[in-house]
Order: sequence, then structure tokens, then C-alpha cells
Amino acid sequence: MKYSGARILLESLIKNGADTIFGYPGSVVLDIYDELLNCKERIRHILVSHEQHAAHAADGYARSSGKPGICLATSGPGATNLVTGIATAFVDSVPVIAITGNVSIPLLGKDSFQEVDIAGITMPIVKHNWIVEDVHDLEEIINEAFLVAVSGRPGPVLVDIPKDITSALCEYDVVGRNSLNAAGRTGRLLERTRRVTFHNEDIEKAALLICGSKRPVIYAGGGIINSGASVQLQKLAELLDSPVVLSLMGMGAISSSHRLCAGLVGMYGTAASAEAVRKCDLLIAAGCRFSDRVTNNHGQFARNAKILHVDIDPAEINKNIASDMSITGDLKAILDKLAKAIPANHKNEWNSGIEKLKTREIENQKNTRTKYLRPRFIIQETAKALGEKTIVVTDVGQHQIWTAQYYPFKNPRSFLSSAGMGTMGFGMGAAAGAKLANPDSPVVLFSGDGCFRMNCAEMATLVKYSLPVLIIVFNNSALGMLRQWQKALYKSRYSQTDLDEHGPDFISLAHAYGASGFRVTDESSFLHALEKSAKLLESGKPALIEAVINKDEKVTATPVNK
Repeated sequence: MKYSGARILLESLIKNGADTIFGYPGSVVLDIYDELLNCKERIRHILVSHEQHAAHAADGYARSSGKPGICLATSGPGATNLVTGIATAFVDSVPVIAITGNVSIPLLGKDSFQEVDIAGITMPIVKHNWIVEDVHDLEEIINEAFLVAVSGRPGPVLVDIPKDITSALCEYDVVGRNSLNAAGRTGRLLERTRRVTFHNEDIEKAALLICGSKRPVIYAGGGIINSGASVQLQKLAELLDSPVVLSLMGMGAISSSHRLCAGLVGMYGTAASAEAVRKCDLLIAAGCRFSDRVTNNHGQFARNAKILHVDIDPAEINKNIASDMSITGDLKAILDKLAKAIPANHKNEWNSGIEKLKTREIENQKNTRTKYLRPRFIIQETAKALGEKTIVVTDVGQHQIWTAQYYPFKNPRSFLSSAGMGTMGFGMGAAAGAKLANPDSPVVLFSGDGCFRMNCAEMATLVKYSLPVLIIVFNNSALGMLRQWQKALYKSRYSQTDLDEHGPDFISLAHAYGASGFRVTDESSFLHALEKSAKLLESGKPALIEAVINKDEKVTATPVNK
């Protein structure tokens, strides 16, 4: 049977398990959008308000579900609007498949209307990209795209499809072959995406290193969540009676209430995690990249410790911090084998020291009622109201760090945030993607007034598709994190970080999009708005709470080295 390239694209996506596409139409992808009408019972399209948020929505879908997220944009400005979202996914190792249209093949390279070399532009920020030059290759390329996105260290890929490829016809097997069994180029590509594997000798050496330590600490990153290794992480930590410190991407890898979880590590981390890193004699780094926000001064980070680095990506080994030993491979398998290789009677010298420090920190965080609205109160009360299954999304800034510090995360894939790229405007699209991927889980977006200005148009998406997302905007009429740095480092010279206190009116804006909004200024009014919002969510409607906080509310920092 002869199918058009557009139909082959959609059939290939469906065969690979895709059920949702986030996108925005344009002239060179009209063939694809026309075929979407024929496939709407098998794959849904979510119309966003801006292509950047299509990429962020695909990202949120992928982070929260573990499945690749799909976004679609037209050529030229449509394609370039995806770039920030693709880069965000790349830095945080998220499997996103970006599909772009382009001008017909004879027009490529001729400065045609809305033509851009999106493959060249995205080359540094994708695992791989393709320009489809023959409709007969399209199915195989889509199969490859899925394979590359999820294999090894996950990440985004891009497929650029010229207009004449989507309209061209070719024979297509509707039943077809399963993508994981595809032959030809896919098999060769799989060889290129495989990572260095580990051997039993590596496990034995690592076990000896661990058993020789007196104060081991596990530093867990996003790789734990990507590999589904949370159970193995907790098992190893309990076997070693070792504190676990978490990167921003690692939040939720172990429950924050677990006695061994010391919390966020790094510039804005907890005192318990900083103390653990300073005192440890062995740091077991699992699925993390030693970001500068974690290490601060590389030469002083964990200066009394040996480093055992475990990661799927060999490029991360010794990139930022020199390791004394490393193992490259799947974290789930490695941690499982390590736990089996360590004697059950292993003892250390922590003597619950970190647990005691953590207990003091929890006591200090207990809310005392005040007439002012504080971030910790907002975050902790929201957690109580929505429950343990909640997926938490943030934009970037002070509210992002407050959330990491104060929210009681219980489960992996429950915290979605642009950790490496720090993308303002990430949150609304990501929250929509998370809700569509997890319809039975509550979703809350914590944003700031600066970030919300960048993505508020996506309220139209939430309302159009009846996505019950709770949006909480911390409104301090400032770019808070930058203002905090200006106060500390620039003698309170606030250049362009104070936002206009007279606009926009976020509540009127919410109403304009057809959503409900509440402005709150104290604890009592917040709790009342939270109760009303919870009822709206139950009825399938989004809600917005604008929480007015003090302009000089700060994020506390606890350096891991001094």
C-alpha cells in the first residue's frame, strides 16, 4: 500500500509507542497536520501557544514518564523556537524527539522563505540529528531516533523533514517490523550508542574500596532516576549506613524522609549534606556530573575523600573532578552488584552524626505562624494538600531552590526542573506535558513572577485541554535570585531586576484565559485559596495562586567547602 511521507511519519511514531505530539503548525508541515486528522484516535496532538513550550512540554512528558516526548514545529522560526527546549533537554539528559519541517529539497541552501539549517544549529545540543532526503528512509530514521534518544545516556534528537518528503508516496508495510528488531542502519547505530560496560573485576575493586572506607557518602544524581535505580540506591545506602546527598536532578531518587537522605548538596544545599561531603573519606558519585553549582571550588570539594565515580557516560569520568576509580555502565545493574559484593556486617564511623544534624535542620524548618507569607509555608502546605503522588514542576530562580530545599519529595520522577540549563519559562510547558503523561497524579507548578511572564500564554493550553494544573506564582515584583546577588555582590545596585509593580495583573490574566485566580498576601488567605484550588483541580480545571512575598526574601546558601 502506498502512503505519503506524512502518514509514514505518524505510523512510525505510533509503532514506537508515541501517543502524544506537542506542536504548532506551519506551511511546510501541513501535510503532517492533515494526516493527523486521520490518526487522531491513535495519537493526540496538543496545540501549544509557542513552539518553545512544545519542546518543554515534550520534556516534561519524558521526565515524568520515562518515555520519549515528541514535539513538532515548522521550518525557520518554528524550528529555531525549539532550540532552547532542545538544549534544556540535552543538558539534563531527557529523551525528546524534535521533528521539524523544512523547505523542499530543491530549495535547501538557497535562502528560501523560512529556511534554516536546523540540523547545523542543533548539532551541539542533540545526541544525533537527521535530514530525511528519501521518503523510503523515513521509517528507519524514526526508528533510529527513538533508539538513540533512549539508549545509553538519554537525550534529545532531531529529525528534519523537507516538505516534498512529507508529500511523496512510497510502499509501506502497515504491520511493519518492530523498531527494536529493525536491521540495517539501526543495528549499526546501536553499536555506536552502546556505552563501555563493566566487568566483575570492577565490582570487586569498588567493593574493596568501599569496605576500606570509614565514612562513605553517596552523591546521587539524575542518572539514578533515568536508570530506575532508586531501589538499588536505597539498598546500598542502608547496607553501608551511608548518608545520601542529592543533586538538583537527583531529587526524589530517595525519599526526603528517609533517615539517610541528607538532602540537596551544593551551593544551596543543606547543612547536613555539606557536612557529609566535608567529612567523608569516600564519595560514591552515582549518575552525576559534578556541576559547578555542586562543587563550587573543584580543588576543595570532598578534599578528604577518595572518589568512586559510576556513570553510563564515559565522557563524564574525570571531566570535572578526578576520580580514584570509576565504573562505566548502567547504574541499576552496577549498584545491585555492589550491594551483593559488600559484607552485610559492614560498619562505619558516622554514628548517626549526619542524622542528628538533619534532625536539627528539620526542627529549624518547622513553620511558625507569622503575619507574612513565607516560601517554606507555601511549599510545605501545598505538599500536604496535594499528597505524595504529586509531580512538582518549577521554573528557574529562587522558587526553584526553595522547592528543592523544602518540598518533601517521596518518589523518583516527581521533581521536574531545568537544572543544568536554568531555563526561565520552562515550567508551564513542562507541567502540561507532565499532566498529560500522568493524568492520575496531581501536578503543581511553582513559578516566579519573572518566569511566569515568559510562559503565561500556555494557560490557554491548560484551559483548552482541561489540564488541572495548580500554578503558584511567587510574586516579589523582582527577578529575585538576581536581585539577591546584586545586593550581595554589587552593593545593592539593582539594575533592571525590579519588575513593574503595576502589571500585569496576574489574576485578571488568568481570568482572560478562562482560568481561576487568587491573590494572597498572608497564611490565612493562602490556605483558603489552596482549598478552593484543590476543588477546581478535582473538577478538571487549572487554577492560579499569586502569592505576594517580600522582595528581599532570600535563598539560604550552605557551601560544601570552606
